[in-house]
Amino acid sequence: MTWAPGRDRIADLLAAAELEQVEPSGEVARRLLDDAGRHIATAATALATADLAGAYQLAYDALRKSAASLLAVQGLRATSRGGHVAVQEAVLAQFGSTVRAFRAFSRIRRARNSFEYPSPATPGPAAEDAADAITVATQARDAATTILDQRVLTPW
Repeated sequence: MTWAPGRDRIADLLAAAELEQVEPSGEVARRLLDDAGRHIATAATALATADLAGAYQLAYDALRKSAASLLAVQGLRATSRGGHVAVQEAVLAQFGSTVRAFRAFSRIRRARNSFEYPSPATPGPAAEDAADAITVATQARDAATTILDQRVLTPW
């Protein structure tokens, strides 16, 4: 039995080869969450030293890895075809109604892209942007940790 919310969207992502089935792994999930925690701590340091683009990038990576941890424990992983958007869509389908931080994933991802691939008309992140991304990433990591600790997910 799979986790019911988002079941149809997950099936669509699998059918489109944007997600793939892998061996379910609590170990991989915990490793991703550990990485997320380190990224958040480093992002806070980067923010304090005015490396705003670095802080934002690390916060985004922490958010993405927290989301990916929930997929890993279910035996799901984004393919190169689906990438970060597939992770975003999968966790939003499964957890968007209960985890507010995952509803911010798209906004944080799009801003991160504009900061990583700037144009003359695109400013870099402000300190408030980086602080917001760190807050969202922290909330996502905390939520993913709680979900994994409750063991409410089963392999797909």
